Amino acid sequence: MGSPCDIQLFAETPAQAGQAAEKAIADVHRLEAFYSRYRSDSFLSEINRAAAIGGRIRVDEETAGLLNYAATCHAQSEGLFDVTSGILRQAWKFDQGRLPDPKLISDLLDRVGWHKLKWSPPVLEFTIAGMEIDFGGVVKEYAADRIAALCRAEGIRHGLVNLGGDIKVIGPRADGTPWRIGIRHPRRRDALLETLPLFSGALASSGDYERCIVVDGVRYGHVLNPRTGWPVRALAAVSVVSDLCVVAGSASTIAMLKEEQGPAWLASLGLPHLWVDVNGKTGGSVGASAR
Repeated sequence: MGSPCDIQLFAETPAQAGQAAEKAIADVHRLEAFYSRYRSDSFLSEINRAAAIGGRIRVDEETAGLLNYAATCHAQSEGLFDVTSGILRQAWKFDQGRLPDPKLISDLLDRVGWHKLKWSPPVLEFTIAGMEIDFGGVVKEYAADRIAALCRAEGIRHGLVNLGGDIKVIGPRADGTPWRIGIRHPRRRDALLETLPLFSGALASSGDYERCIVVDGVRYGHVLNPRTGWPVRALAAVSVVSDLCVVAGSASTIAMLKEEQGPAWLASLGLPHLWVDVNGKTGGSVGASAR
């Protein structure tokens, strides 16, 4: 999953906990092997080989579900949440400390756009050669939901799944108290913006601080607008609470992509949330911002 992950479980016996954890971890490895863009033997790489030649490919039921969810997010975000935009990482090298060539961004944008695909389940067709699909904004959150369900099926009623900050609560701690989830401050690495108590549900965050570069005093984060090819510049971080981690994750990302309209859009969803903009202003319906 490209980040530190952990599972904390309370169970009747060590054997029960071990069996649940083993199944959960195996499923994480399965999803990573199937959808990793870094593995040439993954199914995602097979999809992208078809995309490279402007071809078509039949997908399995699980992948079809993810593509349907991506289509829904694309529609609800008015085109801002786009799983074809991952190709822009070819321009944005956040380990090099410099801005990309605008012409390269422009060239890549010609191959970005969910509307340029033909999705007729279970067949995905690419009308333009050289496009790519990237499930990076969906699979980790989907995995958190899946393995929490697997643990519950094994009889676990108290636990927490944390896949690189995408969190799904199986149930409260064994003594009935909530899990206290710290939300990192986007500008102070060792400081917390807020601590939220969760008895159930999920929490996911999006921000401009994990992968970014600062050029001439301006911060450029990894959340890229698929229309311009450039990083968003209004919100520094967004956290959303929902029953499902995949919903919390996509909502937090869409809010970042909506920039100045993000806070109002979050409020319209009715989901508990917290945001901070690039000037340090905070808002939302949870924590200190709600008081």
